[in-house]
Amino acid sequence: MDFYTLLEGHAAVYLLLLSRISGLFVIAPFFGSLNIPVRLRISAAVAFSFVLFPIVDGYGPVAAPDNVLLYAAALVGELFVGWLIGFVAYVVFSAIHFAGKVMDMQVGFAMVNVMDPTSGQQIPLIGSFLYNLTIIVFLVVNGHHMLIAALFESFQYVPLLGVQAEPGLAGLMVNLVNGVFVTGMKIAMPVTFAILLTNVGLGILARTMPQLNIFVVGLPLQIVIGMFVLSILLPFYVMFLDVLFNETYAQITTALHAIQ
Repeated sequence: MDFYTLLEGHAAVYLLLLSRISGLFVIAPFFGSLNIPVRLRISAAVAFSFVLFPIVDGYGPVAAPDNVLLYAAALVGELFVGWLIGFVAYVVFSAIHFAGKVMDMQVGFAMVNVMDPTSGQQIPLIGSFLYNLTIIVFLVVNGHHMLIAALFESFQYVPLLGVQAEPGLAGLMVNLVNGVFVTGMKIAMPVTFAILLTNVGLGILARTMPQLNIFVVGLPLQIVIGMFVLSILLPFYVMFLDVLFNETYAQITTALHAIQ
């Protein structure tokens, strides 16, 4: 084997490795944020690939496909592995976003939206606050380190060119999407229940004092009650997020087992 053939084989393997790492930088929280320039994300993916290449190459030789179409399919498969790791982590942030929408509708901020620079979309006011809080907690508990560790261990669970979609993969994706709504409702439930009790009280007050303009009193009272309950629950939300991020690593491992 001459030097050119050896270099060509390593370059093909490196592109497969870069494809998997690039998938993480597409959707993963913090790494895939839109307010991080694309050039910086590409540079980080290339740097990660250079660091991991000697380690992955030490696991054993990888025979890259000679056919262009097969090699392109292999690149897409590796891109999906990285995307899947980032998607599992992104589910937590989607649940936070959904919880913020529910809280805003209950409190009275349904029409108040702010631009989120990390996603390029308009998100609810409380949802923006909870999302930024989640990003801070994610970095404080070293969630970005967890994603890097999961990416490194993915080469042990799913070697290069070892992607095989198992029948349970579709069920896993459905459970992840379902978890967005279930987790979001769990987060929003205390504020929602407090607003429900407030509305019941306002309804009783409207029956006993018909001359009172309940719409003038009700909306400010809902905002005050909602903000008060949210401020009380913030420490518990932080602890809940810590638990969610710990569960995320186990869910990533389960997802990788589904494509072995």
